[in-house]
Amino acid sequence: MNNIKTKLANLSEMVMFKHSIFSLPFIFIGMLVASDGWFGWRLFILGTVSAITARNFAMGVNRYLDRDIDILNPRTKDRPSVDGRVSDLTMQVFIIINGLLFVYIAYFINSLAFKLSFPILVILGAYTLFKRFSSMAHLILGLTLGLAPIAGVVAVSGEITIWSLYLAGGVLFWVAGFDLLYSLQDIEFDKKHGLHSIPSQFGAKKTMLIAKLFHIMTILFWTIFIINAELGIWAYTALFLSAIMLTYEHYLVNKDFTKIDKAFFTVNGYLGIMFLILIILEVM
Repeated sequence: MNNIKTKLANLSEMVMFKHSIFSLPFIFIGMLVASDGWFGWRLFILGTVSAITARNFAMGVNRYLDRDIDILNPRTKDRPSVDGRVSDLTMQVFIIINGLLFVYIAYFINSLAFKLSFPILVILGAYTLFKRFSSMAHLILGLTLGLAPIAGVVAVSGEITIWSLYLAGGVLFWVAGFDLLYSLQDIEFDKKHGLHSIPSQFGAKKTMLIAKLFHIMTILFWTIFIINAELGIWAYTALFLSAIMLTYEHYLVNKDFTKIDKAFFTVNGYLGIMFLILIILEVM
């Protein structure tokens, strides 16, 4: 029993399971707005499990394909996928199981969700490959999380609405922006090993400027989402607080690069939760 618990703990650490907090709020925001209220326990369970399996698949692929890079990076050399705690075979099985579960669950949601599940898996697995040849990998990562609210809308309504695209666009630039800040930690490593990233290509100052522009785009897209979805005061409150939190995030990073972890995990984690709570108040 202890051996099983240890293996599960290592898998959880490998995929950083607690960071599901970044994607889960926005799939529920999409579902809540699409249904104009509570969407039912069935879709809540299916949506939660599909989001978790999709993220597990993406992180599993990332960790498996990045073993050769992670073992060289002092920041990542102690990951379970690198130090031997999780074997290559275990990672392969983990990826396959989560991919199949994601498609299987999508089948029981509706036909459009099932059809979209296959290209979504391709996109989720593409991020790891992109940084080998393109600095646009940050935007691909943003796209992988930006799919969450679209998936939530598809689950409820069986279609892709215009407002969900604006919501997703905001998530895309939100994630890409904070990924740029997080990537500042690896700027020298990326340069040394020929990895493509905006920090290694443009330097720290320009990267922080690009991150600010991305987060301005985030607020712009979310503003259009709120207008297009005809939401009210609570949604605008979420928008206002998001702008404050993103500003604070940039303040932390500008002040001290050692605050990147705090900016990345704490501020962004609370942002998603805050946005979800206020949207619940809006639609309820």
